[in-house]
Amino acid sequence: VHIAPDVKLPAYCTIIGPAWIGPGVEIRPGAFVRGNVIVGAGCVLGTACEFKNCRLMEGVQVPHFSYVGDSILGNKAHLGAGAICSNLRLDQKPVAVRTPEQVYETGLRKFGAILGDAAEVGCNAVLNPGSVLGPRALVAPGTVFTGHLPAATIARQRGNVSFLPRRD
Repeated sequence: VHIAPDVKLPAYCTIIGPAWIGPGVEIRPGAFVRGNVIVGAGCVLGTACEFKNCRLMEGVQVPHFSYVGDSILGNKAHLGAGAICSNLRLDQKPVAVRTPEQVYETGLRKFGAILGDAAEVGCNAVLNPGSVLGPRALVAPGTVFTGHLPAATIARQRGNVSFLPRRD
């Protein structure tokens, strides 16, 4: 485990190597770094967040209650509270990465998401395995996203809200 001298450490967190944590990183209480993690300069590893087999480029912000597994987050990418980079298909088959041009068979049972520079993922959004967000792409809060989101575009779900009478 390498931790740069100026990393801000909380009273408690867990760091299991191999891990490399760069300068100016802030690690918040309850963060769980569980191996094969590289964190670039100026990142925030937030409260009650878990990081596994991932690369966070510089300035990445994952401030609270998120999971980042088997993923790459580009420079200044941001995950809102409770955002999840899911890394395992429900049927546990190998993950494929789909772009408009091609399908890439990874051969991997676990593969999370790839986020371009300054990509944004809203609170409680889920990126399904193999999702790719281009630079400055945005996934709206509460959205479940699968596939490829081009640069500077927004993905959102609009669902109907049903109102039923209470039966007290």
